[in-house]
Amino acid sequence: MACCFLLCFLALTGWAQSARKLSQVKTLYVESLGNGGEAKTVRDDLIHRLRKASTVRIVSAPGEADAILSGTARIWSIGYISLNPRSRNDLQAVLEGYLSAEIVGRNHSTLWSYLVTPSHFPWGGVPDDLARQLSARLLAAIRNGGEAEPSSSDLPEGAPVALKGAGASFPAPLYQKWFEAFRQEHPAVNVSYQSVGSTEGWAELRAGRIDFGASDFTAQGQPSPNKAFLQLPMVLGAVVPIYNLKGLHRRLNFPPAVLAGIYLGEIKNWHDAEIRKANPGANLPDAEIAVIHRSDGSGTTFVWSDYLSKVSPQWKLRAGNGETVAWPVGTAAERNDGVASAVERTPNAIGYVEFIYAIQHQLSYGAVQNAEGEFVKADIASVMAAARASAAPDEDLRASITNPPGRDSYPISTYTWLLLPQRIDDKNKQAALVELTRWMLTTGQRSCSSMGFAPLPADVVKRALQIVESQN
Repeated sequence: MACCFLLCFLALTGWAQSARKLSQVKTLYVESLGNGGEAKTVRDDLIHRLRKASTVRIVSAPGEADAILSGTARIWSIGYISLNPRSRNDLQAVLEGYLSAEIVGRNHSTLWSYLVTPSHFPWGGVPDDLARQLSARLLAAIRNGGEAEPSSSDLPEGAPVALKGAGASFPAPLYQKWFEAFRQEHPAVNVSYQSVGSTEGWAELRAGRIDFGASDFTAQGQPSPNKAFLQLPMVLGAVVPIYNLKGLHRRLNFPPAVLAGIYLGEIKNWHDAEIRKANPGANLPDAEIAVIHRSDGSGTTFVWSDYLSKVSPQWKLRAGNGETVAWPVGTAAERNDGVASAVERTPNAIGYVEFIYAIQHQLSYGAVQNAEGEFVKADIASVMAAARASAAPDEDLRASITNPPGRDSYPISTYTWLLLPQRIDDKNKQAALVELTRWMLTTGQRSCSSMGFAPLPADVVKRALQIVESQN
């Protein structure tokens, strides 16, 4: 998993970077973005655009830079189309991909991160499109100077501390990355995390077998809310419909009624009139839809079913929402990785996963029609738009943001939460857990976007930090 993204900087000899904040970056070195000609093309295009903008000076060696841009560019073919309808010889590849990047400064600290995927109409080609999007985001961030403050450690020196966590698979890729980075700053604290699903995470925490949990349940989704535990938002993410259709060379659009109809078993064939209506001209097969859903208690299922319950009265009546539901149709798979793998190996399949699992498995994922009638694909910008358009989180920060208003909002967006005991008898563990949480809400926010997650709104971070500080 880590090889898919940012194994940054360990191979560098000598660390000359001095920038502590993004606004201090005046000189930048752009590392290799991966193997292959496409990655080199993306890097060359990115360097060209950054040089043209003149906001930062691009240098030729790491030792000359205030900070380093490191990342991964991957582009793959999803098939071929003919540019000449009368000939099958004039074929052009249809490409998908992503560009994930981090800006890293002094002491290997992440100053900024982002992930972009191809635009709907990448006129200059996918490599140029990815470079254009990332350079625009980076230059805007440098100009705006909007950056989270780094955490200031109150962790006392002492014996090594081991923190054990378990729960949601939704944020697991990010959490693994975060906990490794936290260990670099705090060598005495070892944090382990098991991706077992939100329901199991709650069960393990209540049984006292772990020190912290993780869940995608909102307040309404908790089986039995318990004031002995805190539930703090960490990042924003998206659940996306993934599919495996051979010969389809474009992104599908999914109206709410189609998603509900497929999972209710009422829409059974990819050639159904409602799917074709939303996707005019798409080469949809006359084939039965293989529906894949989660087998375990899952926060991803909660988000998916919460959305379907809001947009489909029939779904709400027949299946409802929760971490587990009585699925009318489909084949079960365990965790996000399991659903992604099942769709990957099953022709004509559809499933739902957290956005980053679609990217990592190089799976097609659809644009979903939002409350304003717009078909929007999941990305960092559309998830942040959903959070901004939603009502402010309640006092304890447990709010559902599915199906929000706003033309740019991705409709199956969500917070994901860390679960913390109100009290831990071991004072060293208590101090380490408070410091870890503070770090995730501050320093960690700068690196989440390279993994396909959106940072929390500033007001949510402020409220969450107030709750954390009250535990000291």
